[in-house]
Amino acid sequence: MPDRLKAILLTCIAVTLFAALDTTAKYLETRLNAPIAQIVWIRFLGQIFWTAVVVGPAAMPKLLITHNLKLQLVRSALLVSTTILNFLAVKYLRLDQTLSITFLTPLVVAALAVPFLGEHVGWHRISAIIVGFIGVLVVVRPGFTALDPAFVFAFGSMLAYSLMMIVTRKLSVFDAPLVTLSYGAFIGAVGAAPFAIPEWVWFSDPKAWALLLLLGALGGGGHFLIIKAYGIAPVSTVTPFIYIELISMLALSYAVFGDRPDHWSFIGSLVIVASGLYLIHRERVAHRESLMAMEPIEEKE
Repeated sequence: MPDRLKAILLTCIAVTLFAALDTTAKYLETRLNAPIAQIVWIRFLGQIFWTAVVVGPAAMPKLLITHNLKLQLVRSALLVSTTILNFLAVKYLRLDQTLSITFLTPLVVAALAVPFLGEHVGWHRISAIIVGFIGVLVVVRPGFTALDPAFVFAFGSMLAYSLMMIVTRKLSVFDAPLVTLSYGAFIGAVGAAPFAIPEWVWFSDPKAWALLLLLGALGGGGHFLIIKAYGIAPVSTVTPFIYIELISMLALSYAVFGDRPDHWSFIGSLVIVASGLYLIHRERVAHRESLMAMEPIEEKE
């Protein structure tokens, strides 16, 4: 499988984990009344815990050895920012509303990839991104006549996430994915602690603690896969496939909160899937052409 297609598959799995992360956070906020600061802190502490389970406690100090400390700190700050703003947004908005803003990310990243990364974004990819976003608008049909102030949180989260994707791509040539993943978790845990401890709530329901611990696995697993994907493929190739998150988000929103998708949701989902399949087709064509270009040309006698 070409690296670009591997990256696309990893991204699809990652955004499904992110959909589960947002659903879990919203459930904790709205059904169990968990403080946002506590959710954010345990989300990062849980990620550290699960990383230690996977690699072993003895290997954890090695994950803080970086070849570019400045970029790691910048990415970690962006990760913490997008996490806090996103959890604030999902508390006050419907999941499909926050997701509609998140889906502006491919357009922003594609635009930033040219000046920051020097990547070429062809008209095929731009067209597919636009069509995919139109599909998102068909699903959510956002009415901005009475704009909820919480949309500011959603837009801020989207901008921080877009910049983080650019920095992640730059870091992929310096550090291993687990190093980048660990820096985000440690910085997030340290930064959230002063806010979480004063608001700490001891839940009597074991389900609440299970869900809080699950946050780290969902967030850490999703970001690990995203880092891997951005390390083997251009940002502008990988990012459009965050649209796949809409399908899993609609399913989880209905299963957990009873939000029943209407026929517009199915139409929009078909448009999104079609744009993704077209991008996969274009990546296969591009990969085949690159292989043909690498073949040695036989000299004529």
